[in-house]
Amino acid sequence: MSGYVRLPILEETGYVVLDRAEPIPDAEQWTALEYVRWRSSGVTRFAPLASFAGEVECNGFWNQTPPRTDKDGVWVASQTAEAPELVRRAREPGAGVGRCRVIELQPNTYADAVYNLHLDDNNRLNPTDTGWVVRGLENLTDDPDSLLILRADRFDPATETRIPLPAGSRVIVDTQRLWHAVWHRGTTPRYALVTSWESGPELAAYVDAHHGSPRAESVALDPRLVDDAQHEMHRRIEDRRLALEAVGHAYELPTMSEA
Repeated sequence: MSGYVRLPILEETGYVVLDRAEPIPDAEQWTALEYVRWRSSGVTRFAPLASFAGEVECNGFWNQTPPRTDKDGVWVASQTAEAPELVRRAREPGAGVGRCRVIELQPNTYADAVYNLHLDDNNRLNPTDTGWVVRGLENLTDDPDSLLILRADRFDPATETRIPLPAGSRVIVDTQRLWHAVWHRGTTPRYALVTSWESGPELAAYVDAHHGSPRAESVALDPRLVDDAQHEMHRRIEDRRLALEAVGHAYELPTMSEA
């Protein structure tokens, strides 16, 4: 992977936190969109703004015909007409855009988030000597008690960073390197803009312009809550293994998600 163009600032931690964006007061920018269900962590729906061929669907570009990596997304006309400010923000860095979606996440628990930690399959079919695909995450709703959970090791909470998600919070994550999920401590759905960006000088300049930092102050949690979530994660994994073996299927721990 040494041949890929990467963001040097991501080398230390795998993520970078930017200045908060001005919150968007018009919630219709995301509530008026068409949503579809798609595999991800938690109870989620997605509203595609850019997809493989400009259609309202979320499939990985490598599963399409002809297959390609998650780059050169086609804007969905019916969706972008409803969300011009979201499109502007996704295009603001000037970096190549692949998939771009709004995610809707229902409230969940910390144990749910830990169980749902996953890696994204961002760079399948990506040629070396081109930009490594990372994900930009901007929270649209004001969820200051909710946390973006990042882990270098899925099973080791000592590698965990917990970043709060008020409106306008922006994080760029190498989601193929860091296990991630969101603990949404709310009573209504959380909405966020998720954009696949190609690493390169344009994205690096955008990060610099918004004072990107590869270190966030991680929110502290009660150690008993963390331990309970670890036990619950292993219990759910074992239950799934036994359920699959009961019907003749071998269980393999998932590594990559198409989210």
